Amino acid sequence: MGRRWGFLIGFLIAVGLLGSGHGEQQPPETAAQRCFCQVSGYLDDCTCDVETIDKFNNYRLFPRLQKLLESDYFRYYKVNLKRPCPFWNDISQCGRRDCAVKPCHSDEVPDGIKSASYKYSEEANNLIEECEQAERLGAVDESLSEETQKAVLQWTKHDDSSDNFCEADDIQSPDAEYVDLLLNPERYTGYKGPDAWKIWNVIYEENCFKPQTIKRPLNPLASGQENTFYSWLEGLCVEKRAFYRLISGLHASINVHLSARYLLQDTWLEKKWGHNITEFQQRFDGILTEGEGPRRLKNLYFLYLIELRALSKVVPFFERPDFQLFTGNKDQDAENKMLLLEILHEIKSFPLHFDENSFFAGNKKEANKLKEDFRLHFRNISRIMDCVGCLKCRLWGKLQTQGLGTALKILFSEKLIANMPESGPSYEFHLTRQEIVSLFNAFGRISTSVKELENFRNLLQSIH
Repeated sequence: MGRRWGFLIGFLIAVGLLGSGHGEQQPPETAAQRCFCQVSGYLDDCTCDVETIDKFNNYRLFPRLQKLLESDYFRYYKVNLKRPCPFWNDISQCGRRDCAVKPCHSDEVPDGIKSASYKYSEEANNLIEECEQAERLGAVDESLSEETQKAVLQWTKHDDSSDNFCEADDIQSPDAEYVDLLLNPERYTGYKGPDAWKIWNVIYEENCFKPQTIKRPLNPLASGQENTFYSWLEGLCVEKRAFYRLISGLHASINVHLSARYLLQDTWLEKKWGHNITEFQQRFDGILTEGEGPRRLKNLYFLYLIELRALSKVVPFFERPDFQLFTGNKDQDAENKMLLLEILHEIKSFPLHFDENSFFAGNKKEANKLKEDFRLHFRNISRIMDCVGCLKCRLWGKLQTQGLGTALKILFSEKLIANMPESGPSYEFHLTRQEIVSLFNAFGRISTSVKELENFRNLLQSIH
């Protein structure tokens, strides 16, 4: 009888109906705690904490960054959404209207932006004075001689592929079109299920330095192996561990956006978009995701630090006197450059930047091999974006992977490392307009995610 009573009391304690005998009964965790209680304090492999990022982003950076991204230079992005998937043929296109992308008419894009995006190389040395007068970063002056314009076209073919972490999009293709990002916002489109999971499965299972025998948590094809997976992940070198965390952070950020701009109402009169708390919980609640959701959110903060550090490192490039956010509107271009530099100097003042010198250190031969593997893995992921069946998802996937790839290029480019900051701005290191637009918009998406986490935290607290 005593054993039966002991079992019953133990059971009641376990389910929380009785106190433990060691103090007052603990209240059950709230939904906000289940999502966010582990998303605090210091981040792995970093000297920065979540709270510092929240305060810096939400109150000092986010408002000004959003204003910059609404300007003409940053809102128009050229992309080819008709490139075929290079990995499989059975891609099914999403037929939902919210998956569609509305491209710009030619007369909607400022003339200065429609000028081709070029990068200069060593072949340009003989014409450098003429070119520097024309260089408006993203534009080639039509007053240049026809011979020089042809030469500039040739220089684009000599881009240093060894610096690039992304597959270059063929923006010179007749299929490439300008898209107004403000009119095609990233939000929930209804694209989900096996087709969407296939994209992420290929990314995680084949492109994150992961052996086939180790299964990722919450993979619908094989779940319940979290301990094995994280034991393997923690045993990796810092670079390979960081690679996984960057991809996981990007995935988490996208899921935050979809939950924050969810289709709440769809009638013939209007559509209403807003925060879907249930959707957010399904993706990030610690219990519903078997502990995986909070890990994803911490990886989002890790991604934030990586892109933030890249922006702080490339400040001298944007401080160059000949650099302009060229659209053809002289006054607006000058104002936007001033705002850009204010934002970059604010970023540079951040007290706990990520130290990229911890990557690819040690034996030079081994470090270079690891760096090349890292770069090729990421380039492969950028190619997978052409397999996304939802065109709007493909647009934002391509932009954000290119933006992250540009951040990695900045962090690990030998030309940038060799010339800045000791020797001043490097004229050997270049970013095209395409790279600049994707870099800042990608960081804008991560910055928005961090801000939305504050909104979801408040919403979850208000319902309990």
